[in-house]
Amino acid sequence: MPMSSPEQFAAVQAAGLDILAGLTSKTLDGLQKVAELNLQTMKSTLAEAQDNARKTFAAKDPGELLELQASLLPPMAEKAQAYGRQLFDIAEATRADFAKVAEAQYAENKRMMQEFIDGATKSAPAGSEAATAAWKSALAATTGLFETMQQTATRAVEVAESNLNIAANAASNAAQQATAQASRAAKR
Repeated sequence: MPMSSPEQFAAVQAAGLDILAGLTSKTLDGLQKVAELNLQTMKSTLAEAQDNARKTFAAKDPGELLELQASLLPPMAEKAQAYGRQLFDIAEATRADFAKVAEAQYAENKRMMQEFIDGATKSAPAGSEAATAAWKSALAATTGLFETMQQTATRAVEVAESNLNIAANAASNAAQQATAQASRAAKR
């Protein structure tokens, strides 16, 4: 159905504003969650640093100090991994919200375009079959492109999550190795 009245145009504009407001709200929600995560991380890091400083000053000899330092590495690596995971989860949830809006908007636009093509086809003069076939082909190509983009985005998120897990495991292994080496060095 083509835009033929100011009311239809206004309705489309209002819907666009609603979508923009919704996406802005989702963005702000995600930013708020990141800010809260960062604040929580800073508070706990400050408290832990203060506690670790007390323990460091209480060490009686270099061996005890090395053991203390070695014992701090695994929890620090675990906390860094947890922070990275939480940050990834916030980003993924925000991306998923955006994807839902994009999918709904795309479906609505596709429906409206299909209605327009169907209406134009019914009232098209003889000999315009090639033009309507081209429109339908373009709509099918756009649909295929959108689906490919969705699949690519999903795969990219899977790869990013896999890479995050690999990095977390590598950091954990490195912290464990450093702890073992420091512990052996302290015993010497």
